[in-house]
Amino acid sequence: MATSFYQKLTEHFKSIYHLQHLQAIVGWDQATQMPAGGNEARSNALSELAITIHQAYKLSALDEWFDCAAEESLDIPQQQSLTEMRHQWQQATMLPAELVRAKSIAGNRCEHAWREQRRNNNWEGFKPLLKEVVTLSREEANIRASMTGMLPYDALLDQYEPEMTQQRLDQLFLPMNQWLPELISEVQAHQKSWQRLKPGHYDAAAQKRVGLKIMEYLGFDFNHGRLDVSVHPFCGGVAEDVRITTRYESDDFSRSLMGIVHETGHARYEQNLPQQWRTLPVGQARSMGIHESQSLFFEMQLAKQPSFLQQILPWLREELVPELSLTQLCQHYLKVEPSYIRIDADEVTYPAHILLRYQIERDLISGAIEVDDIPQMWDELMQKYLGLSTAGNYRDGCMQDIHWTDGSFGYFPSYTLGAMYAAQFMASMQKTVNIENAIQGGDLTPISTWLSDNIWSKGSLLTTDELVRQATGETLNPQYFREHLRNRYLN
Repeated sequence: MATSFYQKLTEHFKSIYHLQHLQAIVGWDQATQMPAGGNEARSNALSELAITIHQAYKLSALDEWFDCAAEESLDIPQQQSLTEMRHQWQQATMLPAELVRAKSIAGNRCEHAWREQRRNNNWEGFKPLLKEVVTLSREEANIRASMTGMLPYDALLDQYEPEMTQQRLDQLFLPMNQWLPELISEVQAHQKSWQRLKPGHYDAAAQKRVGLKIMEYLGFDFNHGRLDVSVHPFCGGVAEDVRITTRYESDDFSRSLMGIVHETGHARYEQNLPQQWRTLPVGQARSMGIHESQSLFFEMQLAKQPSFLQQILPWLREELVPELSLTQLCQHYLKVEPSYIRIDADEVTYPAHILLRYQIERDLISGAIEVDDIPQMWDELMQKYLGLSTAGNYRDGCMQDIHWTDGSFGYFPSYTLGAMYAAQFMASMQKTVNIENAIQGGDLTPISTWLSDNIWSKGSLLTTDELVRQATGETLNPQYFREHLRNRYLN
């Protein structure tokens, strides 16, 4: 029996998936284990691998295969699979090979140098490397825009959040300009007598032991993943071998633990994507916003609840703080206080960090501002949203994130989109799941089951809007997020 064109496509995309597996694990090694002297050779090797993957997408026969497969008799999941393969193919083949190579090399150089330059507050040294990345990213955005009919920034967004546009983001985000600063002030007044835990000295090995217990409680599959250390916490690897990282700070155990919870949310999504579709685009994460919704569901919706903190309190007392009380722990984790660093920001001020980055990268890609303008615009927006100045403080300002170093423009909105999705998922879950009983009973299976049934098992078999509609009864509604913040922090 002759192989169908759809089967030819699935075999080809399976091969690409295997190459991407190698790319992910080698990239993880570069960020966690590789000695600094290996960076140039590793960057060149990753560049060659990126070109190999790009050439696989450029196979001349694919155009015909897609057209012919569209005429074949496919069931609904196969039709969606074909749609996702075509979308991934179109995304991958818009750029010329020379630009793919140049972006890979520039991004690797910029990201590697950033580690040391950020530590030294060296904006002048970092700036020319970022300029090269931005120049290539603008070129990419314009090419994608010309081939899709989108605005340049929308064309970059489409890689991370299909269906999302700058216009829709403005509708979702800009109202926060009005109510978020006011909410921050209200909550601070409400929490006036609250105290964070004082800095201490916390052994990294003890922090790791607690983190591993929390991962186990959250259902992480250690047969298909592991925990390591990196400069910037992330979740990498592949669904069959998920690599999450955190960073341990000797004076504050709370950041590493919530970082672990956050990355475990990402990991559980990856580990529970539909196995029968795993090597194809349709079996992968729906979007970065949905991916982030899972990490933020675990970190914000779940782990910041007093009942969850009560569950992990014995581990913290045993390993780190013998006299720690639940009240101290709750006040520490729920204290709202404007700060410079996005990844350490509390749940209420975090969206302000994303609003700032969204506006800068949107204007940077359009050409409304240049790299030289970033520090001043960053400082102005930090003062507007959070009342803080970063003038001259590049390390805690515009150099704090890894995302722009490799040209990941359009990525930052995913974080607040994820927070909005997570709040909406929690509101829907509460209609059928007794979440407090599950947490207090020490068995999170009912929560995981709801997430698996409604989010994880769907992969990309549905569009983002349809996924959210089937799970909650409506598409993304930012009002759930606003209500969640007010209920948790003021009521």
